[in-house]
Amino acid sequence: MKRTHLPLNALRVYDAAARHLSFTRAADELAVTPAAVGQQIRALEDHLGTVLFRRTSKGLELTEEGASGLDALREGFLKFEESVQNMQAGQASDRYTIAAPREFYAQWLAPRLAAFREQSPGVHYSLVENENADFTEANLDVAIRLVDGPGDLEGVELAPARRVVVAEPGYEGDDWIDWPGAPLPEGVKATVQVGNAGQALSSAISGLGKAVLPYLLVEESIEAGKAEILEGPDEGRRAYWLVAPLPQWRQKKVKALIAFLTS
Repeated sequence: MKRTHLPLNALRVYDAAARHLSFTRAADELAVTPAAVGQQIRALEDHLGTVLFRRTSKGLELTEEGASGLDALREGFLKFEESVQNMQAGQASDRYTIAAPREFYAQWLAPRLAAFREQSPGVHYSLVENENADFTEANLDVAIRLVDGPGDLEGVELAPARRVVVAEPGYEGDDWIDWPGAPLPEGVKATVQVGNAGQALSSAISGLGKAVLPYLLVEESIEAGKAEILEGPDEGRRAYWLVAPLPQWRQKKVKALIAFLTS
């Protein structure tokens, strides 16, 4: 018999019915109807080509054939449970693989991961620079992306989508820094072009001009006096989202990290 053809649900019903010697009590355990239990048992008997139960004046009894497979079946279920527990233990480990934009990691995420590790000693991190990396190929737990929503993934917005125009403190020029993530005001031409938000922020802080940037990215630079807000904060379209597929999202370790980063 091929493993892919094993009627696992029917075998689970068979195990419950064999333990209780009652379709009714098996149905109560499995939260189904007695009729559904009977249908599963009949389907299993048809599949195996043997009778598993007989009805007598004393009630339900296992046939010799039905009783002969129970020990191995129950051992198999125990192995299934052990396998699931092992997988859950791996998911509950203290190792995180996180994808995030380099500039966001430096400005916002790294200090918070350090604080999270102080709260949870023994945590280990593996950082992936490409926030758009494939979750399966990169074995990611979570990713942080500057997007207008989580798309097909589960996600939480780390802060509202707000943007600001910033420059070094006291800047009075009219040069603009352009980067792919934020369009410049209409009619404005850039004098500096860079590849990402981190380069735009560094350029602005260095006095090369003004840049339109996510407020969450520049907030700490503003508080530290390295940058000054010239316009905003205004409502933006894109925000930093913490995202993951549903299986990762349900992991205990991911839930703990999400709770910390969004608190």
